Amino acid sequence: MMTMPFSDSLRAHPVASSSPYLPQTLAHANEQNQTNLPSLATSSCAAATAAEKQDTPALTIRNLSKLFESHVAVAQVNLDIPVGAFYGIVGPNGAGKTTMLSMATGLMLPDMGQVFIHGIDLWNSPKQAKNLLGVLPDGVDTFDRLTGNELITYAGILRGLDKTTARRRAADLMRALDLADASKKMISEYSAGLTKKINLACALVHSPRILVLDEPFESVDPISAGTIIEILQKYCSDGGTIVLSSHVMATVEKLCTHVAIMDRGIIKACGTLSEVAGGRSLEDRFIELVGGMKHAEGLEWLAPSAQ
Repeated sequence: MMTMPFSDSLRAHPVASSSPYLPQTLAHANEQNQTNLPSLATSSCAAATAAEKQDTPALTIRNLSKLFESHVAVAQVNLDIPVGAFYGIVGPNGAGKTTMLSMATGLMLPDMGQVFIHGIDLWNSPKQAKNLLGVLPDGVDTFDRLTGNELITYAGILRGLDKTTARRRAADLMRALDLADASKKMISEYSAGLTKKINLACALVHSPRILVLDEPFESVDPISAGTIIEILQKYCSDGGTIVLSSHVMATVEKLCTHVAIMDRGIIKACGTLSEVAGGRSLEDRFIELVGGMKHAEGLEWLAPSAQ
């Protein structure tokens, strides 16, 4: 996948704000977003159960923030994702999910905050941290002049596998994801769904300890989605940790053990699925925290009878 290498994207340790106005802007954003927040002083899900506190979280996020000019995309997010969790991140369009995950995986520099991968500081030890991550970003271009088999092999070699192991794993993943027939085709000839599966294979090839998947089922047919779900559930049961961003509440409710609801750059609620849902469906809880559907008005001209 054509993503910026950790060594290039993580040149500084951005604990302090890069803008003198950032703390005040973030404080204002949090004030504006306090409605419906659970009992959290900031955009935080750093609290853990007693059992989870005994172990270092798989992914630790502290005060992670990103500002685009005057727009606060992510506002001092704190999140602890326990080892072995299938953690869903949900929110409306523009909530800051992709920006937060891009920063949490080193694809984007934050304006403020820290990220730890199994206790390893992502900014201070990027090479050590990146070996533990498998990332499926949303909307990132790939090397489409390679075949599918070549791309997965290349991804494995970049992650430190020897060529023989990378080729063997590429073949295994092509078979598992039902891509064998497309293995020798250029990725430029792939459909959106096939490209998504190839990029997932690239995230899996080095057997990472954490998978961060942004909309992994988008453009994927139901049969392929079922295969991917089976692979991910097995990965999680074997001790891996998955962070999944999705707009589809039913998918998150079906797959995830934990969930965080994000809106306007802050975490509105987080914890185990049952804790966040509170005895209701996740969709109902989501609507309560984020706001109900807005009714379209002023489109009376759209009715054919109006012509």
